[in-house]
Amino acid sequence: MTAQTLPDSRLRIGPLTLDVPVVLAPMAGITNTAFRRLCREYGAGLYVSEMITSRALVERTPASLRLIKHHESETPRSIQLYGVDPKTVSEAVRFLVDQDLADHIDLNFGCPVPKVTRKGGGSALPWKRDLFEAIVTGAVQAAGDIPLTIKMRKGIDEDHLTFLDAARAAEGAGVAAIALHGRTANEFYSGQADWSSIATLKETITSVPILGNGDIWSAEDAIRMVRETGCDGVVVGRGCLGRPWLFGDLAAAFRAEAGEISWDEAEAAIAKPPLGFVMEAMRRHTELLIQFFDGEEDRACRDIRKHVAWYYKGYGVGGDTRRALATVESLAQMDEIFATMDPEMPYPGEGAEGQRGRAGSPKRVHLPDGWLNSRTSEGIDFADLAEAERDDSGG
Repeated sequence: MTAQTLPDSRLRIGPLTLDVPVVLAPMAGITNTAFRRLCREYGAGLYVSEMITSRALVERTPASLRLIKHHESETPRSIQLYGVDPKTVSEAVRFLVDQDLADHIDLNFGCPVPKVTRKGGGSALPWKRDLFEAIVTGAVQAAGDIPLTIKMRKGIDEDHLTFLDAARAAEGAGVAAIALHGRTANEFYSGQADWSSIATLKETITSVPILGNGDIWSAEDAIRMVRETGCDGVVVGRGCLGRPWLFGDLAAAFRAEAGEISWDEAEAAIAKPPLGFVMEAMRRHTELLIQFFDGEEDRACRDIRKHVAWYYKGYGVGGDTRRALATVESLAQMDEIFATMDPEMPYPGEGAEGQRGRAGSPKRVHLPDGWLNSRTSEGIDFADLAEAERDDSGG
């Protein structure tokens, strides 16, 4: 990295000021309280909840009420909502505000999962301009002094781009920031994110911060995105899977970029963890999951299993050990497995870096019949679309 000084490393979203311009992206089944707390212990920024369906929240389902809980150490408290009905979304926002459950609310318009898009939700929804504007306007009004932001994709596919129209509508509605994932819905997570679309959005929208998302695997990637696109901050998703210390790397890099510390200091702070460091992170993650699941150690251990491949990516950990960790049933058993591992094993470098999580390949986007025939919501059956708001519809 070469030096380039910015005014400071902070990001302002409405009345909130973040120490560094970094946001943890909502990820279904991942960004629960335990993972958010873990990431926060390493770095700074804004840590967003899993996506919560508005209808489930309005109906006060146990699962939704559990997912919106924050630990007392979490501040600011950030919750992402998803919905297809303006009235329901507004009611969900009003509930969070009235009950003092959030300091920041984000709306999801980027989910590409078929069970969401086939009902017109997620990344399919901005195609209906009036519906999108009604949802965002109602939510901003219901949020009052709580900053409300949106996260979206470029569009449904390259022939049906929506991000500029949606951003202009969101800006007019009074959102506090806009985040763009530089892929279309049909790309899912395949190929390479189109950072030029983030640059275009930044040139188009000048009154609120623009955040970039897509293919940030390292602190160097984040700084490069800001330099290339001019965006005001970054949203990190898959890049932190199995490496929550990435948020410490990002904090150091952005502070160096702002001239608050030297680049030598930043480089020294970038984690190159030996295996013992990774083992400690995984164990701490499990401890936090046990707290999240109200002391249910077996449930916490079942949840941590999906993180094993991410934590040990690139490390010379044998197949038998990986399989043992992927079926671990208790902290005591985890410690027994760790006792057979070499904590001094050095950081493997390139093998531990780069892409994490599934990339997949481009797929046809599942949409309601006739969805692309018009940019308006005239004739939409909201009773049918409401199926997209089921409590298990996350993505």
